[in-house]
Amino acid sequence: MKEMDDSLARLERSLDSVEAWVEAHHYRGYEPFDGLTSYLFPLTFKNKLACQVLQQGVRRFPINLRPILGIKALDSTKGRGYMAWGYLRRYQSSREELYKSKALALLEWLEANKSPHYARHSWGNHFFYASRGGFIRTHESTIVWTGLIGQAFLEAFKLFQLDPHRRVIESIAEWMMALPREQTEQGLCLSYTMPHQVSIHNSNMIGSAFLAGAAKATGNQKYLDVAHQAMEYSCRRQLPDGAWYYGEDPKFHWIDAFHTGYNLDSLKRYIAASGDDSWASHLQRGYEYFAQHFFEPGGRVKYYFNQAPPTDIQCASQAIDTLVFFSDTDPQALSVARRAAAWVADHMQAKDGHFYFRLYPFGIANKAPMIHWGQATMYKALASLCKALDRIHS
Repeated sequence: MKEMDDSLARLERSLDSVEAWVEAHHYRGYEPFDGLTSYLFPLTFKNKLACQVLQQGVRRFPINLRPILGIKALDSTKGRGYMAWGYLRRYQSSREELYKSKALALLEWLEANKSPHYARHSWGNHFFYASRGGFIRTHESTIVWTGLIGQAFLEAFKLFQLDPHRRVIESIAEWMMALPREQTEQGLCLSYTMPHQVSIHNSNMIGSAFLAGAAKATGNQKYLDVAHQAMEYSCRRQLPDGAWYYGEDPKFHWIDAFHTGYNLDSLKRYIAASGDDSWASHLQRGYEYFAQHFFEPGGRVKYYFNQAPPTDIQCASQAIDTLVFFSDTDPQALSVARRAAAWVADHMQAKDGHFYFRLYPFGIANKAPMIHWGQATMYKALASLCKALDRIHS
């Protein structure tokens, strides 16, 4: 029992430290793909290859180049969404009104700061960047950011039943319903962005999970019909061993920890919201693959199923969060999550509370404080883990 007390206290200190860092920095920080905000950007002349070289150079360089390249800490809608989600977890654990107030304030900010490109509620990055599919403009909404922020609104609506949250949920759902779709004989794939069709599994499943939750919150069954077809698309294309490629196009044929976690969380949320267990065996097979391939005995989370480095904070945070989410069916999940969280706190958390972006071989660390990709996602993951452990402890 003392060991459990010490473990929980250690995790809570880590959680309090990152919370203090994020709030002291006013919810702003860097992001992995923010390299084109550098003063060097004009030198690319918006040539795609030159933009990718600059952006990926900043992202992949083993130390943080942003301060010398004029890249400034920015707001992050997804960062605020995850912090709100984490505050809600802490409110559920403690019932402290302070956490409720913080969560509601961030959700109000998000409601007021939706993408200016669309009438409905949706969100994207605060910077221009180059993806594999082409350029994505500043504030261009993605279904990933919108769907995950939407889950924070769903969580708040479940807790507080506030009409403004229900209206935002409906607005998000209508934005998703207007997205382009890849229609196939085995389901449909919701596009990653609005301007043109991009078929990616994790974004499609995140959209499906949100639409199923929106159908339950609003009673609008048309959302559920689309959610079912979207989930069919991705589940029908699950690999025999339980994994998913990032996307079906050969250029997207990789398998990593955090996108796998997104897929699993989304499928579980879809089943819970819809009551449709058509894909329950896919969920089980996918979770077994996840649990077997992404965790080292000492607690480090691997980036790819067959390769550990670089050790990435997003992989760690999402892995912890997914393990907690599946702890109701996997009796080992919380032990693995606790070990992973302790490893991250020991190896990737700075004295000031922020988490490093990546660790590389030979002791090289990129200590850049990514705001959503690290601070906010770890905050929500640790809040969820502490809530689960506190429930067992009490």
